[in-house]
Amino acid sequence: MHNFLFGIYPYIAISVMILGSIARYERDPFTWKSSSSQMLRRKQLVIGSVLFHVGVLIIFLGHFFGLLTPIWVFDALGISHEIKQILAIAAGGFAGVMALIGGGILFHRRWTEPRIRQNSSFADIAILALLLFQLMLGILTIFVSLQHLDGHEMTTFMAWALGIVTFDFNAASYIADASIIFKLHIFVGLTIFLLFPFTRLVHIISGFAAPFRFLLRPGYQVVRSRRQIPLPKRTISKITPAE
Repeated sequence: MHNFLFGIYPYIAISVMILGSIARYERDPFTWKSSSSQMLRRKQLVIGSVLFHVGVLIIFLGHFFGLLTPIWVFDALGISHEIKQILAIAAGGFAGVMALIGGGILFHRRWTEPRIRQNSSFADIAILALLLFQLMLGILTIFVSLQHLDGHEMTTFMAWALGIVTFDFNAASYIADASIIFKLHIFVGLTIFLLFPFTRLVHIISGFAAPFRFLLRPGYQVVRSRRQIPLPKRTISKITPAE
């Protein structure tokens, strides 16, 4: 089961995320949206949305570069494993608390406002609850990491992530002795990837793709035909000056 969850399940989750997102965009493009409800409780939405999105963005970039950057790169830059783990704990903890507070505000708004809840699907509420659970697991991993500041545990997860990317069939064995909190955190994260195409999370792709679409768009945009439409002739009455 360990080999399946951490050696095979990652490929299933990522494949479903990629292929499912493509299929949804091609088949149901009009469902590709975040279903905004910004007209209701706008102040609460702004505060919660900013905290949540900024925190999640920092966490995503930290995980992406922290796990997928080869270890020798940090060694070449003179960054020790201990320093890297302390930086990850500090930045990840700050961003995690920020995202958790923002997500809690958004969940409270969606759950307690009858009009928003009426227009929310089960997937909308469930995926937000799952994201909050994942954030709580991430914060709990900090307390485990504080007990091992030598950086060895961090390099273990880097080896696992790089092993998955490079199709290393022994990748699952690298985290066999990891804490159950870390394993649950990884499993929930992969499950979020699996559910990605079936929820409103797909709008994240639009956020990352928008700058590239803007750069690759044609140099001009035709909004109407260049053919001049003749205007109706206007009759101008002649006014005789008063004597």
